[in-house]
Amino acid sequence: MAMIVKNNIGAKKTLNELNKNEKAMSKDLKKLASGLKIGSAADDASGYAISERMAVQIRGLDQDSQNTQNSQALMKTASGALDSTMDILKTLKEKAINAANDTNTDADRATIQKEVNQAIQQIDENAQVTYNGKTILDGSKNSEVVGLSGKGTSTYLTNGYFSDDTDRISTIVDLKSKTGENLNILPGDRIIVSYVKNGQTYSNEGGLEVKDGSMFYEMFEWDPCRDDIDITDGSYTAEIGIGANGEKVYTQDGKSAISYHAKNPGLDGQIAGLTIRVEDSEGNPKKSINRIMDNFTETIRAQDPSPDNAMTFQVGTKANQSIRLGFTDMRSYALGLASKDGKAIDISSQVSANAAISAFDNAVEKVLAQQTTLGAVTSRMDYTNANIVTASENVTASKSVISDADMAKEMTSFTKNNIITQAAQSMLAQANQTSSAVLSLLQ
Repeated sequence: MAMIVKNNIGAKKTLNELNKNEKAMSKDLKKLASGLKIGSAADDASGYAISERMAVQIRGLDQDSQNTQNSQALMKTASGALDSTMDILKTLKEKAINAANDTNTDADRATIQKEVNQAIQQIDENAQVTYNGKTILDGSKNSEVVGLSGKGTSTYLTNGYFSDDTDRISTIVDLKSKTGENLNILPGDRIIVSYVKNGQTYSNEGGLEVKDGSMFYEMFEWDPCRDDIDITDGSYTAEIGIGANGEKVYTQDGKSAISYHAKNPGLDGQIAGLTIRVEDSEGNPKKSINRIMDNFTETIRAQDPSPDNAMTFQVGTKANQSIRLGFTDMRSYALGLASKDGKAIDISSQVSANAAISAFDNAVEKVLAQQTTLGAVTSRMDYTNANIVTASENVTASKSVISDADMAKEMTSFTKNNIITQAAQSMLAQANQTSSAVLSLLQ
């Protein structure tokens, strides 16, 4: 080996190895300090890209989970208000049944009316429930309502307990039940029809006296000269009418039924309750007949035309991965329990109290419809959140495989590189001593 002093090749090689070892040890230290195997794109370009995409997905999934929890909190707030309204309606029906009993005096009914007034005001308070400044149940978060020709929907009242061949010109004395049994309505019997609109009860005073040729439609056409009767002739088939989305609505079983509807669409024309009572010539109710005659239930709810204001709950990491939910109007006016100016339904007489019972039944069905929709979406949110949490866990585990450092492995590498670095430092010192050995030749 040549003995030279200008260029110490051995020292240069040793220094180069030392630098390599220090860089490797520095990387090991970075991995140990951060816990990441891939700290930047320089460490592993493709692995870094995959890892970062997963990181974005994980953060999106975590936010989705938070969104579902916030959405459920909103729905629980609405559900609490609906529960309160349902409790009130139970009490109101109880009060109406009480007021319909003639053991009460007018003074008693006036007292009950005061209770009804206060309870209905509370229903309006419930409808103003808010979450994060958003009023939920006042109709402002309703789904789209088109109805017939964009005018909203009309109240449709349907009775499916008559025989399939019943139509508007069927004679009343020949009316039959769904099973084909004659209802035994006799000439001389009277049919009293009552309904509630805007909190007021309307009735054909004295009733319709049944004659041999009296036809079904005559029950609802009290006086051909009057144009203020709010119920109009309807369908006698499986087709009921036009729903909120503008499409036809049919009976659930697909069989013929009798459907009458409010003359005018929207809340102003809403019929809150319909009762039909058959009495014999002495004024005694025919209960077995009334169970069928008085079985008109609301199949299409009256609503004003409305744009789609339903709430959107974002529950996915991509655009349009959402759940939409409309909250129908739960104010007393929309439930048919008060007039537009807030006057409560009248139960100050036996006739009005009796009609109010049907109105409360229909209001219960409206609230139940919203509760079941709300409950179904809330339940779906539980499954959605569970799926999101599972997805987040799985993506996190996948990202961990790519980017997380194996601490034991990295510590082993660090120890190795640390020892090699120390050895290189020692060898560099020895390499530097080689040049000084040349000086002995110059002495």
